[in-house]
Amino acid sequence: MSITLKHISKSYGDLKAIDDITFDVKEGELFGLIGPDGAGKTTIFRILTTLLLADEGTATVAGYDVVEDYIDIRNHVGYMPGKFSLYQDLTVEENLEFFATIFGTTIEENYELIEDIYIQIEPFKDRRAGKLSGGMKQKLALCCALIHKPKVLFLDEPTTGVDPVSRKEFWEMLKRLQQKGITILVSTPYMDEAALCDRIALIQDGKILEINTPQEIVMHYPKKIYDISANNMYKLILNLKEYEHQYSVYPFGEFVHYTDKRKEFNLKELVQYLEGKGLENIDIQQTPVTIEDAFMELAK
Repeated sequence: MSITLKHISKSYGDLKAIDDITFDVKEGELFGLIGPDGAGKTTIFRILTTLLLADEGTATVAGYDVVEDYIDIRNHVGYMPGKFSLYQDLTVEENLEFFATIFGTTIEENYELIEDIYIQIEPFKDRRAGKLSGGMKQKLALCCALIHKPKVLFLDEPTTGVDPVSRKEFWEMLKRLQQKGITILVSTPYMDEAALCDRIALIQDGKILEINTPQEIVMHYPKKIYDISANNMYKLILNLKEYEHQYSVYPFGEFVHYTDKRKEFNLKELVQYLEGKGLENIDIQQTPVTIEDAFMELAK
């Protein structure tokens, strides 16, 4: 295994940030740690990158123990934290040269690893990092994390605050890096990105809810889900929550996702109930289960 965690726990005072976390990441795998802000993702990353000591448990990265072999780990991993942390007063090229020098290498030596990414920011190589757009900062940070040819790449919420086009490009870059044999552990609060990983761990309040492939997690969802819309969405949510047969109700984009307690869902009865509450333009359609639906069910 490229990464292993066994019964890892960490508290900050009375707050239990992560509680008895156990999982592993295979060599060459793109593994996602999926959960909302405050779920414990960053604490796990800091323990694995030797920036923080766990209170309990053991962990290894690339065969090295995170406590005993912290220097080896720092030489063999790339880490891209959630907040842009490069030197804002240095140019793109100066930042890259600085990180290459720290690791005793050069841009030229490992250029083939970052070429696909760097050619997108090369036109701005003389621009200060602080003046780059969000997407360009993201690409520069990834180049700096890769310049020493790491065995394992840690990406902590790398697409937060980035536009949809840059998010899509970023994940395409990760797939290409995976093909070069790099193990990637990425965290994200975006449930749609979970489907792009080989396996995912859903995490909430410092505890793992489930670990599996995105496809398997979706397949295990126990009920049918319905998209419901009407002329007054706020009132629709309130009325659905008062409906005696409702199992779950929550907003999902322009619709409300609804599940029913009964084995046989009675669509006509629900429409009549909602019309009786004064709602109009009611539309109810069955919809495919998403990772977000599975997460909401597991987190109940």
